[in-house]
Amino acid sequence: MQYADSLRKVLIRKITKAERDLAQLKLDYCRFVFGLSHRSQVKVKGKLYLVRTVDVDTMDRVEGGEFSKPAIAGVPVGSKNAETELRQLGKNWVVVTETEVATAR
Repeated sequence: MQYADSLRKVLIRKITKAERDLAQLKLDYCRFVFGLSHRSQVKVKGKLYLVRTVDVDTMDRVEGGEFSKPAIAGVPVGSKNAETELRQLGKNWVVVTETEVATAR
């Protein structure tokens, strides 16, 4: 019985590590493929938002083995009360390039 408990604990640790590694790989994918990080600016329905969270669990496999965009949450750009203005923005967003950010200022 002690062997089975020990083996269970080892397997749980390995699964947990694999899940963390997968989440990090998906964040890297978002960064390099979509240009998205937790401090990016995105445009949703014509409004600008600062990204605060990226939900990699919402990424689905699409044709060719790639992943879909993740659902994100953010706050309006220039928001004074970021904690209360956090909004779920879904998957229909576009990353704003640095040139567009500089032009908007």
